[in-house]
Amino acid sequence: MSEQELRQQLVTVARRMQSSGINQGTSGNLSVRIPGGMLITPSSLPYELMQPTDLVALDLAGKPLQPAEPGRPSRRPSSEWRLHADVLASRPEVQAVLHCHSIHATALACHGRGIPSFHYMTAVAGGHDIRCAPYATFGTQALSDGVVEALQGRLACLMAQHGQVAVGPTLDRALALAVEVETLARIYLQARAIGAPPLLSGEQMEQVRHQFRTLLYGN
Repeated sequence: MSEQELRQQLVTVARRMQSSGINQGTSGNLSVRIPGGMLITPSSLPYELMQPTDLVALDLAGKPLQPAEPGRPSRRPSSEWRLHADVLASRPEVQAVLHCHSIHATALACHGRGIPSFHYMTAVAGGHDIRCAPYATFGTQALSDGVVEALQGRLACLMAQHGQVAVGPTLDRALALAVEVETLARIYLQARAIGAPPLLSGEQMEQVRHQFRTLLYGN
């Protein structure tokens, strides 16, 4: 896929993220890998106004890959560019990173809670549970480091007092996973209203992961 096609796809998926209800306002951000770095959504620009030319191309050290066009103001990258760059640098198989503030996942994250193996679909994020990275100020190296660690062996994590991150081989897959994580968070919160739900064992979760791999489903 050409860079121009990736730019258009990223804008399309960003708008789908908004319309799906897992993000609000100008919060959240998306990136996709390109040769030499990444494309990332700009800071503080409503998704409905965003155009492919508004996306920012950076290397994984945060330096612009392209000079500003004459007569066109250059956009600032998302304040979370470091998180995206570090995830892409540490996970060569990942092509897309999505961060959003989905309501139920964020509610869990506000208590520093991840999502345990209460439901077999938790395995869609690549492991037996979905971890919660510790709190750190947005846009900082500390936040990025915590997310990279929480994502080890996983495709998604929560971020304490913040939101969630989902990664994937494509933007579409990252979005689908983020929607699934939000659904799991909502079910888990409702299940906890009755009491702490029983958890599936490690062996049961491994059987689920084997089924996923056999069916090429989820991961």
